[in-house]
Amino acid sequence: MMIVGLFIVIATVYFLIKQYDARFVLLASGIIMACIGGVPMSSLDSFAKNMTNGGLIQAVCSVMGFAMVMKITQCDKHLINFMAKALSRFRPFLIPGVVLATYAVNVALPSAAGTAAAAGAIFVPLMMSAGVHPAMAAAAVKCGTYGSMLNPGLAHNPFVAKIAGVSVMDVISFHYKANIASLLTAAVVITLTAYYLKEHKGYQSTRFEADESFKVNYLYALMPILPIAILIVCSTLFVDKVKMDVPQAMLIGAAISLFVTRTHPVNLSNAFFEGMGKAYGSIIGIIISAGVFVSGLTAMGLVSDFMDIMLNNPAIVKICAAVGPFVLGVIMGSGDAATFAFNEAITPHAQDFGLSQVQMGSMATLGGTLGRTMSPIAGATIIVAGIAGVNPMEIAKRNCLPMILAMVVGMFFLLN
Repeated sequence: MMIVGLFIVIATVYFLIKQYDARFVLLASGIIMACIGGVPMSSLDSFAKNMTNGGLIQAVCSVMGFAMVMKITQCDKHLINFMAKALSRFRPFLIPGVVLATYAVNVALPSAAGTAAAAGAIFVPLMMSAGVHPAMAAAAVKCGTYGSMLNPGLAHNPFVAKIAGVSVMDVISFHYKANIASLLTAAVVITLTAYYLKEHKGYQSTRFEADESFKVNYLYALMPILPIAILIVCSTLFVDKVKMDVPQAMLIGAAISLFVTRTHPVNLSNAFFEGMGKAYGSIIGIIISAGVFVSGLTAMGLVSDFMDIMLNNPAIVKICAAVGPFVLGVIMGSGDAATFAFNEAITPHAQDFGLSQVQMGSMATLGGTLGRTMSPIAGATIIVAGIAGVNPMEIAKRNCLPMILAMVVGMFFLLN
């Protein structure tokens, strides 16, 4: 069963690399594996369940609706032309700057998908207008979507804290150096990758381009970044008074844009809902298909077999604490399942392996998070791929080396 499952996974990756329709490939692979696993309905149940994945649908559809509003009001054009002049002076720092900026946003907004949607809507068009290849622009944003590890609200931090009997801030204070070191590594490596592939400049965008004769309205230029500013302010200064998530911020941004640009309300409303509809078909559709693929992996027992191998070999537990969650994060598009399973089963006994509970728990969390950041079927990857108009596999290929080296550096800091 494992051999057949691995063959199907390899075939899936092959077809994705060949740029076959990702929705069809993931759906077909998931359904086939579920049938082989003897539970064909699990794939169809997963399809139905993911159709109403509230958090992702709210974030993705509202952001793409807002992006469409920015397009018809031309606010995105004002921002792009304004930023193009500034970026021309600091081009060498464009890609690493986007990685660091996205990371900072994700610290405040611990949802990787929400951060990818909010930050990607701004940074991807800006980089494309500056000549960065679309896949590289999306990869740079995706590269920064693991800043949530420094947020006390990330579920893994209190989970490890409870196991170790310490405070959440004790856990964060232990792993923050490793986290930041891995971030700097990833930012440098993806920048070098862009230069090596010659994707840091020269791309001629047909959707996002600067016009030297364009007269910038600075108030219009502020509109695209307004929602993300609202989100950060509310999540850091008014967290106890104002509960603000991505959809609310996008609606507020669209409403303010209506008054600033004096666009006809009906035209703005139509644009917003048109963007939401396109987002569901093109972006949410792939996320639904990815869920079916994961259900197939589970039905064939590949996930449980991998976990058994990882958990039943004490001699390699230190390697498994990092690599195990990382690999599962790549395959499943989420590091949560492997990380929680490892921390629940093994981390309480960390001292038997010469590690502290906080140390081992942090290793598993960082490994799973970086694996998810590299995964082609992670929600955040699919979102930025949709914004850039590229295959999610193209983003995963560009983030492969940065995430692997980030894991190596991060684990070095955690083990020393």
